Amino acid sequence: MKLSFTTLGCPEWPLDKIISCATEYGFDAIDFRGLTGEMNIYKLPEFSGQVEQTLRKITDAGLHVSCFSSSVHLFSAENFEKNMQEIREFSKLCRIFGTRYIRVFGGKISDTSLDTAVQMVAQHVSEMAKIAKEHGVKLLIETHDDWISCVNMKKVLEQVDTEAVGVLWDVHHPYRMVGEQPEETWKTLGQWIEYTHVKDSRIGDNGKEDFQYCLTGEGDIPLKEICNLLKREGYQGYFTLEWEKKWHPELENPEIAFPQYVGYMRKLASEVMI
Repeated sequence: MKLSFTTLGCPEWPLDKIISCATEYGFDAIDFRGLTGEMNIYKLPEFSGQVEQTLRKITDAGLHVSCFSSSVHLFSAENFEKNMQEIREFSKLCRIFGTRYIRVFGGKISDTSLDTAVQMVAQHVSEMAKIAKEHGVKLLIETHDDWISCVNMKKVLEQVDTEAVGVLWDVHHPYRMVGEQPEETWKTLGQWIEYTHVKDSRIGDNGKEDFQYCLTGEGDIPLKEICNLLKREGYQGYFTLEWEKKWHPELENPEIAFPQYVGYMRKLASEVMI
């Protein structure tokens, strides 16, 4: 079981602390989603002028960069050129770090019809994927926003070059927000799923929209069943903790959540991944 975490969970940590803690806690990789307040990390010295030094620090620590998580929202005509440039920059970093994936969002479609939205998202991701593919990179659309439902996501994947576009399965959102069972998600999207985000939550008194994130294994997301499913289906990708401390500052600090995640997942691996 390969474990990673997004830097969304440690928004105030500098690079050196991210690397040292990743090693100390037993992670295999880092998924960069911002660094010390800057979400487009290619603007920072650590990922521009000092990028070779950063690469050495990460590799010397025995770590990998599992993914660069972008802010790109595919359903956005007004930001298309900006998003294209973001993909260009992250694709360059992927080549330097030997990273296979860039995460993108489908985005919210508001009152646009689903068919129209599917066409726009498929068109935009196809243009961006041409850039990524030149660098040996694959774009992964996350089960997020209005693309949580496997049915909606499938409509896009059926229209794109799946050598350059795949799915990031956030295992929390489909189950919690639309009541989608993991078996259904995999049956519909499994052929395209290459990466996962893991988080847990407890449902509140007011239904699916009322939930609280919690430490891994302390909620009711069926993580053991999901891991069993992924093992059975031959999944070889990362299990990446997405601890949304950046957006939810009330969550436990990473010094608590990160090692707890590794401990929980390693124990789960001994039970279901042998």
